[in-house]
Amino acid sequence: MKKALFAVPLSLALLLAGCGTTDTGTGGGTDTGTGGDPISTGTTAEVVTAANAFLATLSTSQQASVVLTRTQAEAIQWSNLPCGSNCRNGIQFSTLSATQLAAAQAVVKAAMGTTTNEGYDEAMQIRAADDVLGSAGNSGGGPGGGGYSSGTYFLAFLNTPSTTGQWQLQFGGHHLAVNITYNAGAVTGATPMFEGVEPKCWSVTGTTTTANNCTAPGTSGSTTTYAPLYQEQTAMAAMLAGLSSTQLASAKLSQTFSDVLLGPGEDGQFPATKQGLAVSTLSTTQKALVLAAMKPWVQDVDDTTAAALLKIYENELDSTYIAFSGNSTLTNNTDYVRIDGPSAWIEFVCQTGVVYRDQIHYHSVWRDHTRDYGASYSF
Repeated sequence: MKKALFAVPLSLALLLAGCGTTDTGTGGGTDTGTGGDPISTGTTAEVVTAANAFLATLSTSQQASVVLTRTQAEAIQWSNLPCGSNCRNGIQFSTLSATQLAAAQAVVKAAMGTTTNEGYDEAMQIRAADDVLGSAGNSGGGPGGGGYSSGTYFLAFLNTPSTTGQWQLQFGGHHLAVNITYNAGAVTGATPMFEGVEPKCWSVTGTTTTANNCTAPGTSGSTTTYAPLYQEQTAMAAMLAGLSSTQLASAKLSQTFSDVLLGPGEDGQFPATKQGLAVSTLSTTQKALVLAAMKPWVQDVDDTTAAALLKIYENELDSTYIAFSGNSTLTNNTDYVRIDGPSAWIEFVCQTGVVYRDQIHYHSVWRDHTRDYGASYSF
């Protein structure tokens, strides 16, 4: 059973939010309350303000479903599957009023980046893709309908949001899992973060939506095309395209990957040995492509924190490896690519569509070897 922290009136809870929290978690590992090193203060104050504004719109029982005690068991409770509340914490968007939903989205917006097609913009597009799936029925050749909806997304706070204590923001649903950890007013972890999308691209003209295997996002006339992971796919493909045939041979793995290795439930399971091509052997131009390939994932946390993390990953490039399997253009089922550094771990894989069987769709995960969950737990 989840432990709700909001057994006290909201006014008292808001007071506690300004005084920090003491974790009393009992499940799984121990949350020491110290966490890892601060990455950046980022937008922590804005996130806490938005979180308290959201909580103020909720009833006592709703607050109890949002604010939970942070334990390891709750911290790792996330998924990329259409499994609703069975595999996630928090309150479901479809149960919120328009005012409450706007306040909830404001929290997510404050916590995520502002780059077009990344961060908050990308998260909302991934939600929208679920509406496309939900309305597809069986028209795509696979099972559509039930379980797919932009309303089946959940927001939770593990410990009371504050600028003094340690807490974790969880937001997610099918194909999306956002876990950002804060401690003493700073971001201490922006991962694990899972992103996927099906269809990988769709166009909207008036009231007509078409999942037509299109490519780049943009607007042409009255038609808007959405492709939330377009930048992720193109940046990874450009990184691989920048390699010579000899380098590609060194980077290619013998295994076939049908999904990411370190999805939900795989916390801490980083391979002991890095595989593929050492970035230290690459030219300056090729190294820049590796850094550019990381960027679409790192930009999914607030802009200041993203810049700080990207600098860390840049400084670690010479100890980073890249590897792929299948086709280096990342256009076919089981095409796979990985970046594995001292800190960064990013995977991207192509899968056959579940609803749109004649198309591929994408799964990806961004983890950090030392900063997942704000370095609160050992796995």
